[in-house]
Amino acid sequence: MKTKINEIFSSIQGEGPVVGYKQLFIRFCGCNLNCSYCDTEFQTGIEYTPQQLYKKITDEYNLSTFHSISLTGGEPLLNSDFLKEFLPLIKPFVKIYLETNATLHKNLEQIKDCIDIISADIKLKSSTGKDTMALHKRFLESCKGTETFAKIVFDQNITDEEINNCCNIAKTYNISLILQPKMIGDKMSADSEFYNEILDKFIQKYKDVRLIPQVHKFLNIR
Repeated sequence: MKTKINEIFSSIQGEGPVVGYKQLFIRFCGCNLNCSYCDTEFQTGIEYTPQQLYKKITDEYNLSTFHSISLTGGEPLLNSDFLKEFLPLIKPFVKIYLETNATLHKNLEQIKDCIDIISADIKLKSSTGKDTMALHKRFLESCKGTETFAKIVFDQNITDEEINNCCNIAKTYNISLILQPKMIGDKMSADSEFYNEILDKFIQKYKDVRLIPQVHKFLNIR
């Protein structure tokens, strides 16, 4: 079995509650969504078997220096059959951090026992043009028992209905919400007054909410 990996690199996590930790990123090719704000090139890559990927990582990196390995993309869960073989090889040495668009619950269930932290990206229709909320609910149901938080990328088009829906989901599954302002390059897409207003709207409905921009863009790192 082989899968295509876009890139493997060491960097600092720039999003969510583990921001600032050193991670080894494995970026998988392919995605089942096409979000308008996505700034990641993930189509081209090199094919690996699970054993080849394990050997490359353990030969080239000291895993004891990393907080965790970030499985990112694209959408890494499209490669669940590959991960089912790869993760048991690498899991004894390092934590596994999954960055996902939170739409493929059956794929998650295949590898959930090997995942330590799930970063579930809740997609807003106002940002993506797609209504994926039902998929997110089913996905978060499958996350129970694993440390999980939800990331919400938003811009000036976010609606009160979307805020209410996100807060209801967070209450149901008892997860933290991380608000991530949409950025244009390394610049924020709105002013601080707008972000404070949106944060207040969330907090009025649900307390466990933080606003964290993409810190790696300010640091000019991947």
